[in-house]
Amino acid sequence: MDPFTCLEAIAMPLSIPNVDTDQIIPARFLARARSEGFGDVLFHDLRFAQDGSPKPDFVINRREFASARILIGDVNFGCGSSREHAVWALADFGFRCVIAPSFGDIFRNNCFKNGLLPVSLPAERAAMLRKLVENRPGLSIQVDLPKQTIIGPDGAIDSFPIDFFRKRLLIEGVEEIAFTLGLEASIRAFERAYEEEFPWSRGWGE
Repeated sequence: MDPFTCLEAIAMPLSIPNVDTDQIIPARFLARARSEGFGDVLFHDLRFAQDGSPKPDFVINRREFASARILIGDVNFGCGSSREHAVWALADFGFRCVIAPSFGDIFRNNCFKNGLLPVSLPAERAAMLRKLVENRPGLSIQVDLPKQTIIGPDGAIDSFPIDFFRKRLLIEGVEEIAFTLGLEASIRAFERAYEEEFPWSRGWGE
């Protein structure tokens, strides 16, 4: 996955509380292969009418937000089922960061696994950011992961918490399995030393 350090990009507001993963990507699209991509079906039922035409009033269809890379949501974003496809759809569309007062726990974990940064801010501040970018479409927000800060279009600076290990993986652009495989030499050395100290353990786990 691509490293995440600093991002300055147009932000898109989504003032809908409790957006669940079925709204982010409906279940009927889950049979797709990962290689097919999911960006075109992001928010499908909110985004398109029954005849397949885009709903002009839905924010993702508005031309001024076409290049948005930051999504500002409302409370409990990504709640519902555990489908990782919801994060894939957001990432495939081009989002690198989702700001919200709170997230579904599994959705939040899936974000980290796929290079999408979830940032929790107080509800009042998230609402203010949504209002700012709604009133003046095209405004940018700066997200600095190393410093764990967000600079809003009003110039205000907000800090956000993040687990040190997850922060490191995002900055380095490494997912968890690749990180573990990178420690193979150390793991092998530990195994050899352990077998020398406890020879009766040889062959266990084979």
